[in-house]
Amino acid sequence: MIDMSIFREYDIRGIYDKNLTKDIVFGIGVLLGEKIKKNGGKDICIGYDARIHSPIIYEWIKEGLSSKGIKIYNIGLVPTPIAYFTTCNTIDSITSPNSIMITGSHNPPQYNGFKITINAKPFYGKEIKELGNELLNHPIIYTCSLSKDYHINALETYKDYLVKHFSSLKNFPYKIILDYGNGVGAIGMEDILDQLNIQHYSLFAEPNGNFPNHHPDPSEEKNLSDIKKHMKQHDISIGLAFDGDADRIALLSTNHIYKGDELAILFAKNLKKSNIDPLVIGEVKCSQIMYDEINKIGKSVMYKTGHSNLKVKLKELNAHLGAEMSGHMFFNDRYFGYDDAIYAGLRALELFLSHTPEQIESIINNLPRMYSTSEEKIPATEENKFLIIEELYQFLKNPSEDFPKIIDIITIDGLRIIFKEGWALVRASNTTPVLVTRFEAQNQEKTNHYKQKLLGVIEHIKKNI
Repeated sequence: MIDMSIFREYDIRGIYDKNLTKDIVFGIGVLLGEKIKKNGGKDICIGYDARIHSPIIYEWIKEGLSSKGIKIYNIGLVPTPIAYFTTCNTIDSITSPNSIMITGSHNPPQYNGFKITINAKPFYGKEIKELGNELLNHPIIYTCSLSKDYHINALETYKDYLVKHFSSLKNFPYKIILDYGNGVGAIGMEDILDQLNIQHYSLFAEPNGNFPNHHPDPSEEKNLSDIKKHMKQHDISIGLAFDGDADRIALLSTNHIYKGDELAILFAKNLKKSNIDPLVIGEVKCSQIMYDEINKIGKSVMYKTGHSNLKVKLKELNAHLGAEMSGHMFFNDRYFGYDDAIYAGLRALELFLSHTPEQIESIINNLPRMYSTSEEKIPATEENKFLIIEELYQFLKNPSEDFPKIIDIITIDGLRIIFKEGWALVRASNTTPVLVTRFEAQNQEKTNHYKQKLLGVIEHIKKNI
């Protein structure tokens, strides 16, 4: 029986040999092969991350794709952005708009999955759900044909591209530290840093799918304890941390960890210095400060959470930059519009060519002061999480007298409730059975007040549905 929960909003992800079995992975390959041929395609580039079962899953999906006559280009053990890179560039005389990255991203070691690009566009949302339903209604059994694949050196082409692109960073004036979390980021980044003669100190650079040192998720501060400790010990003022497949970045300086929306402000200001009026897309979880600050020098657009959503919107609006709180950064300015932590890390280093680390910190410290919570999750079920959001929306349209005065309700992705002195966000996660919340206001007291009132309503709804 197929576990439909693996077919998520942004990608396909499950547990190896439990709900990502040989038959299911093969079937996914067969159906993707049919879709590629329907779009006039004939080939695909496939890469994989450091998880110990990634090469096995590669063989399974390769067989499924090959059964439909799709030619397979194996790009090997690489960061996720290199799979995207192949759809925008010619590699060894090969140009293909299709790619699959086999990765569990920042999930625990037993997870794996697929980030898919078809015809140079993210394969996500409705398309993934339809593929899952098709496989549910018409199961496919694995058959082995010992199909052939062809190796192309996407990694070297990618590194050469970035070394040329960032020639201004040659002999960078500061030593930096990097925490790869035993993911695949070092495979791309280390040679680039060496060729640019950037002095660096690297933590956990060896890919290891068991992630023996810490969980490879830089959006959680507890996973940054090692890099923070080494920055202090070695008197290094700039740090970069990567997630497992190197499509999310964290920037650290001596006294600050930069959130995704803060990075967006810094990058937008740098664009303005180049006489570009920045157009920036942020997700619904980003601080109001980000939108206000960017609107002073350009234009900001609020949109749905999710790397696939942001990539599509970025291209639709031809925006310069997109940002998620979690560290997905999307550059359409000077780049191809997808989330690449290696590229974003190098763009972050460019900030320090004209400012010291202390000056960068002061730019953020001098922003208007708001008090915000980190992303908090409320347990729900796949069946009731969207129902809770709908019931909450009905309440908010006619709230009780003791509820804070509502100025507006933004329904782009869940509910972003605008109050007189702040806002609250409640949205159903597209990947797990939880509600995601975030609160922000002009002072701590108001933040707590909005949080208390809204969570009280949510708990009441949960008890009565």
